[in-house]
Formats: sequence, C-alpha cells, structure tokens
Amino acid sequence: MRARRALLYVPADDWHKIQKATTLGVDCVCLDLEDGVAQNRKEEARQNIARALATLDFGRAERLVRINGLESGLAEVDLAAVLPTRPDGIVLPKVLTAEDLRWVEAQIGAAEQRAGWPSGDIILLAIIERARAFLHLPEICQATPRLEALIFGAEDLAAELGVKRTREGWELFHARSTLVMHAAAFGLQAIDWVTVDFQDIGWVRQEAERGAALGFNGKQIIHPNQVLPVQAAFTPSPEEIAWARELLAAFEAHQAQGKGAFAWQGQMVDRPVIRRAEGILARAQAAGALD
Repeated sequence: MRARRALLYVPADDWHKIQKATTLGVDCVCLDLEDGVAQNRKEEARQNIARALATLDFGRAERLVRINGLESGLAEVDLAAVLPTRPDGIVLPKVLTAEDLRWVEAQIGAAEQRAGWPSGDIILLAIIERARAFLHLPEICQATPRLEALIFGAEDLAAELGVKRTREGWELFHARSTLVMHAAAFGLQAIDWVTVDFQDIGWVRQEAERGAALGFNGKQIIHPNQVLPVQAAFTPSPEEIAWARELLAAFEAHQAQGKGAFAWQGQMVDRPVIRRAEGILARAQAAGALD
C-alpha cells in the first residue's frame, strides 16, 4: 500500500490553491467538494476538479476527491462530474454503514466499466466521524476491497458526542484508538485528525508524532506549512531503519542456524519483534526513505 503520511485538503473552488498543491511534494492531494466549499460554489468546484485531473501534473501525489456525504443528496452529482477524469481515489465523508461504501463502489464500478478501465482502479477512503459508524466498524472495514484507509473525523464526532475539543484531545482518545485497532485488524491504513492551528508548526509536529506513536499511518492536513513536519513524523528515522536492517540480518543468521527466538542487543527477539522491524522497512520503502 502506498504512503499516505500527509493528506492535504484543498478547496476545489480555488484554482490557485489546486495549482499550488501540485508543487508541494505531499503524499496525497485531496480536492475537496465538501466542507471546504460553499453551497453556491459546488458546481464551480466540480468543474475545477475535472479540469485539474485532466490537465495538471500532480507528480507522485495521490489524486483524491472528497465528495459530499450521501445524506447531502449531492454525492451522485459529484461522482458523475469527477469519475470520468479518473481520480486515484474517492474520499467518502460521514460514513455510517457498510452500505454507504457499497453504494459508492457501485457508482465507481459502473464508471470503470464504461471507460474500459481495470476493475478496482479507483480506491476508496472512508471518513469515520459519526458515533454510529464506530458501532459498525467491522462491517465498514470489510465493505469493499476498494477500501484502503479509515480517516478519523474529530470535529464532527466531538460535536455529536457533545464534548469540548481540547488541545490535548483526551476526550477523543478512545475513539482514535478504536479506529487504529480496526484498521490494523483489517489491513487498512489509519489517517489521524487535522491540527487546525496550522501556524503552530511545533504543535503540528508534536501531534503528528503522537499520532504515529498511537499507530496511525498518516495525518490530515489543511495548509502547505504542515506538509514537511507531518511527513517527517510518519517517516522512519535513519536510526530506526538501521536498527531494523541489523535486526533482520541477525534474524536471518539465526534462522540459518535453526534458532527461533534469540538474544540481540540485550533483548529477546521473537516473531512480533521481527514483524515490527519488517513494518519499519515497509513504511520507509513506501516513503522513499530507503537508499
């Protein structure tokens, strides 16, 4: 699965910001039709997305589109406008059940068939931001093979729970951990919340590092200033990469001798430790951090 260390939302009614986003070296550019666009600018935003996907070079960035939620009544119009220009993926907000994802999957599949594209060419990412969605996470995670990531929607969830959002975010700790656990259980990526104070780069970096420590694979961002600190936080350090390589080399040597668990650098090494080392190298490979 590709690296999604930073997922940058760009309001699709702002052509200048779309152009700017293609130059930032961010893993994912998500052209936004939902919260970032006023109701009377939706059609202009759809036209901008079609134009951008057809004409702009996004480099290595994944080209995503966040459509409006199914309850808005706009999702079908959004998909009809953007799918013909073949985005890499669709981000569905306000997911409640697996049926929501299956409905979008059907629209995508029909568009692929009409265009003669390979089935499964366009992937899905689901924003989990409603209490009801957390009750259906196992079914949501298995709704479709297109689903590659769960995105944690902090603001909507906090509003529904009736809790005050704080800087430390302990009021949503259980929900964040629940999302990470389900993503890991079903082989999906977990994308953490937005840090709305984009001017405090130190805080953005700290929140990203905490998210990585919790098991998130990446983070949503809303400003170009957040790209570098967030992507750095979700990239294994040179020290971690060196540790993983040395450990795996020692593991292979002990396997050749017919040994399972073994002592290395003062710790007992067994299969879970090996999986951690393999995961570090996989993340580094996806992020282009291996020489």
